[in-house]
Amino acid sequence: MKKTLLLSFFMLMMGSLMAQQKTAVIQFDQVSHDFGKFSEDKKNVTYEFKFKNTGNAPLVISRVTASCGCTTPEWTKEPVAPGKTGYVKATYNPVGRPGAFNKSITVFTNTPEKNVRLTIKGIVQPVKK
Repeated sequence: MKKTLLLSFFMLMMGSLMAQQKTAVIQFDQVSHDFGKFSEDKKNVTYEFKFKNTGNAPLVISRVTASCGCTTPEWTKEPVAPGKTGYVKATYNPVGRPGAFNKSITVFTNTPEKNVRLTIKGIVQPVKK
């Protein structure tokens, strides 16, 4: 009986400790953006993905990578406190790339999921000569 009671108490304490574990959670307003149709001579187009840390620990973005050299990412570099917001910007360079595009941006974080994939797409209309 003592062993069962002790084991039950131990399991309850472990469950309580695990429930109190601090974790960052990243929640984006949206994870994809469509630029629609735009002219190649518009130069770069940029979209800012906004997110909130809905967890109870600081959120850290360790790096952000783009699927190609035509897309340049920028992001919040400092830790994002619980309840606060941050951003990931994706800038696409359409020069010399007429036609449809669909690119991904991978955000590497300290969340349990470890990374989030964002996408941008659109149609670049060639410059008329």
